[in-house]
Amino acid sequence: MIRLFLIVLLLTAGLAQAQDQTRRPSHCIAIADAAPGIQYLHKASWSEALPEYSVRLHYIDHAAFLIRTRGGLNVITDFTGFIGTTRMIPDVVTMNHAHGSHFTPAPDPAIPHALNGWGDGYGEGIKHYLDLGEMVIRNVSTDIRSGGGVEPKGNSIFVFEVEGLCIGHLGHLHHEPDDAQYAALGRLDVVMAPVDGGMTLPLPTMIKTLKRLKSSVVIPMHWFSDFALTRFAEGMADEFDIVAPRTSSIEISLATLPSRPTRSAAA
Repeated sequence: MIRLFLIVLLLTAGLAQAQDQTRRPSHCIAIADAAPGIQYLHKASWSEALPEYSVRLHYIDHAAFLIRTRGGLNVITDFTGFIGTTRMIPDVVTMNHAHGSHFTPAPDPAIPHALNGWGDGYGEGIKHYLDLGEMVIRNVSTDIRSGGGVEPKGNSIFVFEVEGLCIGHLGHLHHEPDDAQYAALGRLDVVMAPVDGGMTLPLPTMIKTLKRLKSSVVIPMHWFSDFALTRFAEGMADEFDIVAPRTSSIEISLATLPSRPTRSAAA
């Protein structure tokens, strides 16, 4: 049997503090130091070296994540132009345009690869296959609701193939993928899924979609209340362990993917 995880990451205000003469290596130190009675135990940084064959996923905000590789590639999903106070220029950003909270019309020209999830013309869609050596990035187009109707191929599910892992980001998904789209996605070991239950997919449909994908790790995103997140977790609990690492970053590798059913405490 396969052990499946639903991992709830905590929101972080930014990737790192602004660099200056007194810069410390962790964006968490200021929070820990400022909290009375809390002892600082472990320095953490999005830029720290990764173990062999591992990838770091760092939650930024809403639907934005940093995917960082051992070789130092930095990829931001559903990029809005702001990732905190860090001066880091990502190597790749992906964007969707259902709402302004998922893209920017003017990404920094210093970013080598800015990948839109939609096409140049309405309903045309777009096809990406970007081979960076250490990572391959591709997309599968889906439709979005637009102006009371439907914009065909207006959203992209981006897939990041790295260190033997297949990591999927569902973007602003508005419908369950059809059989051809499921087939195009292929295996997803890790998936980041919007679980607001209204602006994207209704929760029962999202849960059905994720259970069909059978990803080993699901990370909920794009949720606006504890109520929606709790409902989603309850709907997944029959097949997924609920894990709350109480951090904004996790490291994942094929060797550490869950392997058997277990139940953990929810956030």
